[in-house]
Amino acid sequence: MKQRYFSLNSLIGYTITATVALFAGQMLQSHQETDKQNNPVSQVPYNVTSPEVPASIDFAGEQIDLTRSDLRERMDREILTFTYSHINTQLMLKRANRLFPVIEPILRKQGLPDDFKYLMIIESNGDIYARSSVGAAGLWQFMPATAKQYGLEVNNAIDERYNIEKATRAACRYLKSSYSRYGDWLTVAASYNAGENNINKRLSSQKESKAANLCLPAETSRYMFRILTAKLIFSNPARYGFLLKSSDLYPPIVMSDTIEVNNAMIDFTSIAKQNNLSFMQLRDANPWIRSTTSKNNSRKTYKLLIPTNNSLHYSPQQTKAHSRAWVVK
Repeated sequence: MKQRYFSLNSLIGYTITATVALFAGQMLQSHQETDKQNNPVSQVPYNVTSPEVPASIDFAGEQIDLTRSDLRERMDREILTFTYSHINTQLMLKRANRLFPVIEPILRKQGLPDDFKYLMIIESNGDIYARSSVGAAGLWQFMPATAKQYGLEVNNAIDERYNIEKATRAACRYLKSSYSRYGDWLTVAASYNAGENNINKRLSSQKESKAANLCLPAETSRYMFRILTAKLIFSNPARYGFLLKSSDLYPPIVMSDTIEVNNAMIDFTSIAKQNNLSFMQLRDANPWIRSTTSKNNSRKTYKLLIPTNNSLHYSPQQTKAHSRAWVVK
């Protein structure tokens, strides 16, 4: 092994360098400690604020008083959840730009308050292919038995819970029926989540007339305030930190044609190819299609939407916001 020798000049140089480094480190630590004392905010990488809870909020024409402590704190929790669950909230806003132009006219025609579009958003996050672990499916999350009860076809090849227009009309019938029982739209929303039987039992046992006053399981209790919070944030996303441009939103899919088919055996792949589409593109325009083929012994007529070629490609700079409140310039 070779021996290592250091000259006197080298030793002095190392000593001076080490002394300067030690002094600089002590000065930096001193400045940091002083900065922490004078400015505690500098100790965190970013500022986390708590959004303001409004004194009240309107839902379906009824004013909900949020100065009551329990209601305010339930609302506060959901506002915080939406504000800091960035991915889900942004996806809801982006998808709503495509969905609300379809949903709103149906709600209006069926005589439902416009605010129930937020129930749809909460149910599925605006995902047309949403499916829960218990088998609820589509934007409105119908269970198979309930869907069939309200006239929707559900099988391995055709599942109309994913048909946006038909499922929305079915949801409207359910909601109107529920309102005839309760006379309170927020209670209707709670029953959509928990079921009418559960809400009826709790209203009776707790001697109340509105679901907002009930002691409920956490899921349903939060559900009502998630709907209210969705409305609040959609009214002004920028206030809660969501700075979206029109080009960030998902544009509506424009249809060039509607094809009626009633063959005994429907071959969706062939129909797609005949219209210069892939099966996936046809299915995205008609998400109720669940298989490439479907037996149709009853010769039922199905309407297939055919998207325009432009709808299959993005032109972000041409995307328009459904609501000006959603975007910043």
